[in-house]
Amino acid sequence: MKILIIHGPNLNLLGTRETGIYGSKSIDEINNSLNGLAKELGVEIAIKQSNHEGEIVDMIQKSKNYRAIVINPAAYTHTSIAIRDAITAVNIPAVEVHLSNIHQREEFRQKSLIAPVAAGQVSGFGPESYMLGLRAAVSIANAKKEAV
Repeated sequence: MKILIIHGPNLNLLGTRETGIYGSKSIDEINNSLNGLAKELGVEIAIKQSNHEGEIVDMIQKSKNYRAIVINPAAYTHTSIAIRDAITAVNIPAVEVHLSNIHQREEFRQKSLIAPVAAGQVSGFGPESYMLGLRAAVSIANAKKEAV
């Protein structure tokens, strides 16, 4: 089983960017943890990051060989109808993840355009949000496989 992990804009700056909000772990450290968990779960993952909305849309549109998507749309969470529409179009379960609890942040960050089309959302657990998101994606993909 293959799962696609997508990191959105500015996540390449993790570890140095607003560590009080996003923590001190770098994207490489999070990716290493994801790779370790994927191995433990017996799944294959592909990890991608982009600061560009259109590239993220392209990644989602090209995801037909994946059983699920784990996505941290970052700031695009609150603004991107294009990412939302791409998730809907591919009909692959997506789990939205956030390091911070977006519901405790500024009002403009509390509304997710992605959540209504995602299988679920994990937020507020720092890097562990990604691990929980990957576990959820594998569980959802397995359940979908069994239902077929």
